Amino acid sequence: MLTDELAYVIGVDTHRDEHTLAIVEARTQRVCAGLVVEANRSGYRRALRHAARRAPGSRTWAIEGTGSYGAGLARFLGERGEEVREIERPKRSGGRRGKSDAIDAERAARELLAGGAGSQPRSNAEAQALRALLVTRESAVRQCTASLNELRALVISAPGELRERLHRLTERKLLEACSRLRPSADEERTAYALALRTLARRISGLREEAAVLEGEIERRVRALAPQLLSQPGVGPISAACLVSAWSYRGRLRSEAAFARLAGAAPIPASSGQTVRHRLDRGGDRRLNRALHTILLSRRRLDPATRAYVARRLAEGRSEREAVRCLKRYLARSLFRLLENPPVTT
Repeated sequence: MLTDELAYVIGVDTHRDEHTLAIVEARTQRVCAGLVVEANRSGYRRALRHAARRAPGSRTWAIEGTGSYGAGLARFLGERGEEVREIERPKRSGGRRGKSDAIDAERAARELLAGGAGSQPRSNAEAQALRALLVTRESAVRQCTASLNELRALVISAPGELRERLHRLTERKLLEACSRLRPSADEERTAYALALRTLARRISGLREEAAVLEGEIERRVRALAPQLLSQPGVGPISAACLVSAWSYRGRLRSEAAFARLAGAAPIPASSGQTVRHRLDRGGDRRLNRALHTILLSRRRLDPATRAYVARRLAEGRSEREAVRCLKRYLARSLFRLLENPPVTT
């Protein structure tokens, strides 16, 4: 147990401008000190000095949000040999308990001591860089989709001459035609032409951004985990999601922990004489979406996957249950590939 291995756990509630610390003695579960520091290197040094003074001996830091507000502190501590664990932020819905930064810091420490959490933070610089590229690409794709929907809606409400010219065009020809629109004597038509031309050029620019980012993502994935791209249904974007969530060998203690992170772990949902499981609705939803995308591709193109689904349906399982089993299998097999890549000669 952690209470036998550690003398102290330092819980940290992280925010943009400052972090709140709570030092909990492992044996007595008593809060023996607290501190609020600025979220910068000066504050990190102050936190480390405070921990060395008030929590001597074996200690672990339980930090919320090591992928966002707590990333700087986790990186700073890791570089100085401190043991750091990542704690999920609590869900607030339906609770009546008090809320303060000090309470949250104490809760983070107690959660780690209870054994309910504590994966290592995503401190791998290459995986974090890949995550930054993924987030930026997703933003470009999302804005591109929104702009395209706006453009199509404007075409529907445009003056008759413009609408008749544009509304039956394919997407590529529509963008080309809108990007060439020019002002005219009609004020309404001029306004619509400007709006459509702006949207068409914005869409083209966003697609160029996404293409550049996808090329860089693929290059990095081929350098970090080329074995993933040889798997059926795994493209560069899905592989990048897997690598950024996994981060580095040994961060997650088992393939079951990876499945839990991916929201692919089975959860009992039995009642009466019905015995079944359902998928976890938590975890890293970007990673879960990557598994789902791979599964959709395999169901179209992979005969073994199609045969498995058919066999499950013949056994009386629902399609959702078959998909749940497949996601769990995918999480297991892809995690093993990441942890133990094939040796190339």
